[in-house]
Amino acid sequence: MKAIFGLSSATGWSLMATALVLAVLLVISFRSRSYVFSQYLTAMTGIRLKPAQVRGAFKRGGKEGVRELFLDLIIREDLKDGPVTIPDGPVTIPEDGVTEESVAEELVGSR
Repeated sequence: MKAIFGLSSATGWSLMATALVLAVLLVISFRSRSYVFSQYLTAMTGIRLKPAQVRGAFKRGGKEGVRELFLDLIIREDLKDGPVTIPDGPVTIPEDGVTEESVAEELVGSR
């Protein structure tokens, strides 16, 4: 057992250094998750959130807590814009399938 932890060779020292670097990277990746999520949320939705809020939601409810926080923020942001207007008439689907252009023409034409 003593030989396993004995760092007398260069190979032993390099393995220990590699394990230490990987452990540091693991700690950094776990610490930066809330920061990265906050950046992602701002970039994708425009909602600004502090990393401490994400960490607090994770401590309170784990992944589900963060998911609930995210959904609550998205719903609140959507409600700021007011109700969504739904076209009165039926929407027809072209024979060749649905494309972005056909959907846009249908929505613009129904106004």
